[in-house]
Amino acid sequence: MATPPSPPSSTTEPMLGILMLETQFPRIPGDIGNAATWPFPVRFRVVRGASVEKVVLQDARGLLPDFIAAARELVAEGAAAITTSCGFLSLFQQDIAAAVSVPVALSALLQVPWVQATLPAGKRVGIITASGATLTPAHLATAGVPLDTPVIGIEDGRELFHVLVTAGKHDLDVALAEQDILAAGRTLLARHPDIGAIVLECTNMPPYAAALQAATGLPVYDICSLVTWLHAGLYPRRFARPAPARDSTDA
Repeated sequence: MATPPSPPSSTTEPMLGILMLETQFPRIPGDIGNAATWPFPVRFRVVRGASVEKVVLQDARGLLPDFIAAARELVAEGAAAITTSCGFLSLFQQDIAAAVSVPVALSALLQVPWVQATLPAGKRVGIITASGATLTPAHLATAGVPLDTPVIGIEDGRELFHVLVTAGKHDLDVALAEQDILAAGRTLLARHPDIGAIVLECTNMPPYAAALQAATGLPVYDICSLVTWLHAGLYPRRFARPAPARDSTDA
């Protein structure tokens, strides 16, 4: 039997394991699947057969064993924490966390309760998701999200939904995709003026988070903020220590 890898030392930046859906669309900077998005080491593992259609539109039925196996492989290869490339996998949060020995944060939706705690009285979190029609109460409940949280999907957009979900479209018009996110944000706020912050469920939406924040003036959180927080606990910032005070009795 092969010897399992040693855990990272306190001076070695830990590697993050990312469970990926099987996709063909572009992974631009900011997307979870672009290694340049991350300021720390990452390793990707594609779960074969885990298409966007199966995970986003069909509740990932039958895929849990494959995700658990892939997560265990990443841990065996040295991953110090596990995340995924789809927020709809919140359904598997408890199962995968129970199956591996490292921290697991599968969905940006996990941030909703934390963000809610930061908001002024009378304000609440809103969610923008890839598919509002199939983000169910079960997806929300497993992430600890209140079931009355306002949610809007991007199904009516011109670009991003079709690139992510529609089979056969493998190119991406970034400007149009950004407009889809901005339009969803405007509609969400028009319907729910009490929203004080936005969480982006979809791991392909972080490239547009800055534009959304600028357009709405609200804090915007996504998979990048979640995973950066997760990694920060694994590798706390190192601070220079001040020089010892000189004894005044020294000659």
